Amino acid sequence: MFYGQFEHALDAKDRVIIPSKFREIFKETYAEKFFITRGLDRCLFVFTEEEWKSQERKFKDMSFTKEDSRKFNRLYFSGACEVLCDKQGRILIPIYLKSYAEIKENVVIIGVSDRIEIWAKEKWDQFFKDNLGSFEQLAEKLIEPNQS
Repeated sequence: MFYGQFEHALDAKDRVIIPSKFREIFKETYAEKFFITRGLDRCLFVFTEEEWKSQERKFKDMSFTKEDSRKFNRLYFSGACEVLCDKQGRILIPIYLKSYAEIKENVVIIGVSDRIEIWAKEKWDQFFKDNLGSFEQLAEKLIEPNQS
């Protein structure tokens, strides 16, 4: 669904433009409302409303009697907010999420299948540099060979 990497800058009102390629997908799937929250590795996750509801169902099933489940759900859902694209295709990044992701001005927006991630450019560059060398090893560990 969402694929690719794009660089943008926040405007003076902390809005970032969603790449036109992603906005086309929004139109095709009639997505109007989005949810943005704290992601892993200090990035932000952006979900369509449909995918957000799927995430909610999955995490709602986690036992609240387990400490790790409570902690995760508190951090994940307390950081969430609903956003809409304006006519120029921009979304507002709340200050607390901007702070969490250490976003100053420049961002990298990447498509990761069912979600969009927004990274501070410096953080993405470092993540990419640190992890590109292990791409083949990760594939070997995670992707099962076709058993025909």
